Amino acid sequence: ALKGKIVIIGTTTPGLMDLRATPVATTYPGVEIHANLIAGMLDGSIRLKPAYVLGAEVLMIGLCGLLLALLLPLFSPMKATLLAGGTFVVVTGLNLFLWQSGLLLPLASTLLMIVALYALSMSWGYFVESRSKRQFTELFGQYVPPELVDEMARDPERYSMEGRNQELTVLFSDVRSFTTISEGLDPKELTQLMNEYLGAMTTIVRNNRGTLDKYIGDAIMAFWGAPVADAEHARNAVRTALDMQRELRRLDEPFKARGWPMLHIGVGINTGTMTVGDMGSPVRKAYTVMGDAVNLGSRLEGITKQYGVGIIAGETTRALVKDVVFRELDRVRVKGKDEPVAIYEPLGFSGEVAPERMEALKLWQHALRYYRAQDWDQADVQIYNLLRQEPDCRLYQLYAERIAHYRQAPPGEGWDGVTTFDTK
Repeated sequence: ALKGKIVIIGTTTPGLMDLRATPVATTYPGVEIHANLIAGMLDGSIRLKPAYVLGAEVLMIGLCGLLLALLLPLFSPMKATLLAGGTFVVVTGLNLFLWQSGLLLPLASTLLMIVALYALSMSWGYFVESRSKRQFTELFGQYVPPELVDEMARDPERYSMEGRNQELTVLFSDVRSFTTISEGLDPKELTQLMNEYLGAMTTIVRNNRGTLDKYIGDAIMAFWGAPVADAEHARNAVRTALDMQRELRRLDEPFKARGWPMLHIGVGINTGTMTVGDMGSPVRKAYTVMGDAVNLGSRLEGITKQYGVGIIAGETTRALVKDVVFRELDRVRVKGKDEPVAIYEPLGFSGEVAPERMEALKLWQHALRYYRAQDWDQADVQIYNLLRQEPDCRLYQLYAERIAHYRQAPPGEGWDGVTTFDTK
C-alpha cells in the first residue's frame, strides 16, 4: 500500500506540542508543514526567490519613488490620489503576475513607500501650501473680493504685487458737502453713518469684481483689471458707479428714519495705462495705482458738481463700454493736463433707459452740436425746450448761462469748444 509513496508520520494532538503558527493558521500541525513542502516540490509550485531579489526590490522602490516624488507635488489632490492609487495597483498587479510565474519578489517595502510618499505630499500640501495660500489671502483679501482671492489662490504663481504698467479703470467717489454733514452730527452718529455708507458702497465694488484701493475720508478709490485680469474692467467700473447711485437712494429711507441727512456723491471714472503694484515705505505699503490716467479720474470726480451730474466717465472708458447709454457733457481741459478730453455721463444700460430720457438725449445732442458750431440761436432753442422738461437740471442751466455769455462776448473763429478748469 505504501509502495511508491512518501509517508510522513507525525502528531496533531495539541498536548504533544507540535502545533506551529503559519500564514494560514495560528495553530497548524508541524507534520502538515512538511507535507505541504513535499507537495510543492513534487508539483513544482514552490516559488523561487532569485539571487537578484535585492536589486529588483531597490530598482522598484527607486523607479516608483522617483515617479511619485516628481509628479505628486505638481498635481491637485484628486490627481495625486489617482496617481498614487494607480501606482499601488500596478505594483501589486506586477508582483502577482511574477508570483504566478513562479518568482517571489518583495512587495511590502514598495507599497509602504508609495503610501509614505502620498501621505507626505498630502501633509505638505495641507500644512505648508495651505499656510502659503492663507498668507496670500491675507495679503490680497483686504483689497480684492473673496471670490477673486480664491481664484488667485488656485495659482498664486501667476500673481504678484510687483509694479507693472497695465490698462486699468479707476473710480473715485466723494460725498458732497461732507463738511456740512459732519458738523450737523455728533461723532458717534457720524461714525455710524459713514460705516453704513462705506459698507454699502464697498459691497457694490466687490460684487462687480473691483479692487478696493483705499478710503480717503469719505471718498472711495477703487480700480478694475488688477491683480486679476478683467477684460471688462471699464464696463464693471461703470456698472459699479450706476449701482452706487441707486444704492444711495435706497439708503434715503433708513437714513431719514434715524434723522440723518440725504447723501449725494460724485463719481469719476477713467480708463488708461497705469502703474499698479505694492507701493509705499518700509513702514506701510498699499497695493495701488498711479499715473496720469489715475489723476484724470480724480479730476473727473471733482467736476461732477460743476455739471450737476452724479457720474462722469472719460472718453476712453466710453469707447470700451458698448452697451451703456452715455450723454456727452463737454470737452474739458482739467488742471494739470494740456490735452482736452471728452467727458460723458452714463445714463444706464441699453434697454433700461426710459424713452423720455432717450428723447431728451436726442435734443441735447442737437443742442451740443449747435453750441460748438457757435449757432447760439439754435442752441438756445434746444436748451430752452430741455429746460421746460427739466427746469432744475444744472447741466442745461450751465449751457444756457454759457450761451448768454457768448452772445455778449463771442469766442471767435479759433474756439475749440473746450472748457478749461484751473482748480481740482
